Amino acid sequence: MALLVLLTTMSFSVDMHFCGETLVDFSFVKQAKTCGMEQSEAVSNSAKSTLTKNSCCSDKQLLVEGQDNLNSHFENLTFEQQTLFVVFIQTYFGISESIREQTEFTASAEYHLPFVSQNRLVLHQTFLI
Repeated sequence: MALLVLLTTMSFSVDMHFCGETLVDFSFVKQAKTCGMEQSEAVSNSAKSTLTKNSCCSDKQLLVEGQDNLNSHFENLTFEQQTLFVVFIQTYFGISESIREQTEFTASAEYHLPFVSQNRLVLHQTFLI
């Protein structure tokens, strides 16, 4: 149950670097490493004007938000749900209490130690070392 709460409330992000359509690197804790081709290249023509060429690389970030609202109030439940909850709790603790009383009584009153006429380990000379 604790693992389920941990996984549903945890937020994380994944940084990804694509070169064209190919995934080059991804990272959960820091920015993904680049392939080195992401800078736009300056191309000059004969008229001395500078044109920029678009890069084939792209960076994407996937962000998974965890659940923030974990407060569930008893008043928000329907009457049938409240009744089921109360009956379950009373039954669970009532049964465990009666089982505990029965086991304490049977363990102490009805159990008798077996009669040992002689020590079998000494009789057969078998000892744990």
